[in-house]
Order: sequence, then C-alpha cells, then structure tokens
Amino acid sequence: MKLSFRWYGDTDPVTLEYISQIPAMRSVVSAVYDVKPGEVWSNESIADIAAKCKSHGLVFDVVESIPVHEDIKLGRNNVDELIEVYCENIRRCAAHGVRCVTYNFMPVFDWTRTQLDKKAPDGSTSLVMYWDQMRGLDPLKDDIHLPGWDSSYTQSEVRELIGAYGELGEEGLWKNLERFLKKVIPVAEECGVRMAIHPDDPPYPIFGLPRIITNEANLDRFLAIYDSPANSLCLCTGSLGCAKSNDVVAMVRKYANMDRIAFMHIRNVKIMEDGSFEERAHLSSCGSLDVYEIVKALTDAGFDGYVRPDHGRMIWGEVGKPGYGLYDRALGAAYINGLFEACEKAKKNG
Repeated sequence: MKLSFRWYGDTDPVTLEYISQIPAMRSVVSAVYDVKPGEVWSNESIADIAAKCKSHGLVFDVVESIPVHEDIKLGRNNVDELIEVYCENIRRCAAHGVRCVTYNFMPVFDWTRTQLDKKAPDGSTSLVMYWDQMRGLDPLKDDIHLPGWDSSYTQSEVRELIGAYGELGEEGLWKNLERFLKKVIPVAEECGVRMAIHPDDPPYPIFGLPRIITNEANLDRFLAIYDSPANSLCLCTGSLGCAKSNDVVAMVRKYANMDRIAFMHIRNVKIMEDGSFEERAHLSSCGSLDVYEIVKALTDAGFDGYVRPDHGRMIWGEVGKPGYGLYDRALGAAYINGLFEACEKAKKNG
C-alpha cells in the first residue's frame, strides 16, 4: 500500500515537514483550494504543490478533490462545458504526476455532522452526528448552518438546490452520474489516472436529498456503469461504516479482489442504538469497525493502492481543523502501518 496524508496547503497548521516525519509516509493528498468548482486549475498551482511536496521527500500524486459542480449533478445549464472543464483539470493534474483523483456526487453537502468538538471522557474531541440534534430541523423553513455544509451558499440558494434535487430524485441523479462518467473516465484512462468516488457521508438521505453511493448494491451499480479500473472507489470505512446495514469488511474484500478500490480512507466510528454515530480513534476496540479485518482483507487481495488515516480526534491540546489535526492522524498512520506489516508477514509465512 501507499501511505498518504491529507494536506490543505500553505494555510494548514499541519506542515509538510511534520507529515514527512511520520514513518513510511509517501504521498500527499491535496488540491487547489482557491478555485471555485467549474473553473480550470492553473498549471502553476498544481506544479507548486508538487514541488513543495518533493522538497520534503513526499509525492503529490493524489488529488482530493476536484469538486463536481452542482449543475453537473443536476444535469442543467452549461453541464457539457462544466464536464469539459473537469476533464481538463484531470489532464493538468496527470501532467504533474497525479495518479488518483477523488471526488463525490453528494448533493449540496459533502458531509453532515451536528457537532465538531464533542468531548469524550478522556478530554479528546471529535466529530459526531446525533439524530436528536437533527430532529425538527427543516432547511426549507429554517436558517440552518450545520458543520460540513458549504458556507458559500446562501440560505435561499440552499433551498433552491434542495428543491431541485427533490424534483430530480435518485434515478435522475443516477442518470446524471452516468453522463458524467461516460465523458470523464475515458479521459482518465488516457491520462493514467484512477477516478475514486467517495461514498455519501452519511450513506443515507438527509433532509430528503437523494444519495446514491451508499451500499453494496449501489456500489455494484456504480462500477457497472463504466467497467474500468479507472472508474473505482475511494472506500471510506467511516462513511460506509456509520450505517449498520453495511458490512464494511465484506465490501473491502469484494472490491479489493475486483481491483476497484483506488484509495482507502481508514477510520473508525461508534454507531449508537438510534443510528447516531461518533468518530473515534482508529483502534478497532474504540469503535464499531474491525480495522484489523479491513486491513487483512486488503492484504489478502494484494492491494497496492493509496491509504490514508482519515479523520482524527483532537488530542493533547492541539488546535486546528476539526478531524484534520496532526497527532491523532499520525497515531492512526502508525497503527495502519503496524496492521499492514503484521498482515503481510502472516500472509508471506502462510
């Protein structure tokens, strides 16, 4: 596997110097963050990220993400022009050494949480989603500002988008995803890039918005749209794993054996009785997911794609971007390193 770490650029308090000190760290996962969705990334910006990573002994070969414009998802306005811009961004990233591009097809909101700093008994804080904090909220009537929601949208724009997606429905979203894939994946193939779709987070409807990258049946449907290694998954254990109905270990085993996982996000969550969930430390015993079995499934399949420790808690007094501090993600990387070493040696020794 290729161990990686997300970096949010020069404004990120977690520096490349710190990232490079994590044992076995290879790749940096980043993006051009100052360009709006639907606009072309400059070659200079991409080259600058690559050069800075190289100067610290790291490789910039994973983009997370090139955002998909809402009009592509809705299939409206200048959708063909927007898809062509997306293809151009793939070409430009590939020219500077990027080999994996992560994206999502979630309507309006990339992810939904109700709190970013839920304090645990040990004093650490983490991201959570509690249903009792969601009940009674109606974005069509109320001004709602939940963590993870794009602050660039006004409340009136949010309401318009929710209405548009409500009319589109799940099948309409599938149709627009198919249109996107059939234009984008051939470009990715030509460029030697694997596109890796991120599951919906959480993997079920929020406020009636359709969500389709949610479970095994839908992942099968997605992969069948364009049967190519360039059309693959960013399999996020924490996103799929916060739905009790998803057998994450079985999904990892299945899609790794199919060579349709390009990127693994490994993190742990604790699912509550009512379906609420808390993000936890990476260790298996800290949450509802068996991280050892996840890594074993990857190792058994000979997985050689990208892996990163996903959201971490804020620990030891660290202050920074919730979920993306240094300390707990570095602990997660060390834990993942250890699991891979143990599983690979056990496989080798029979």
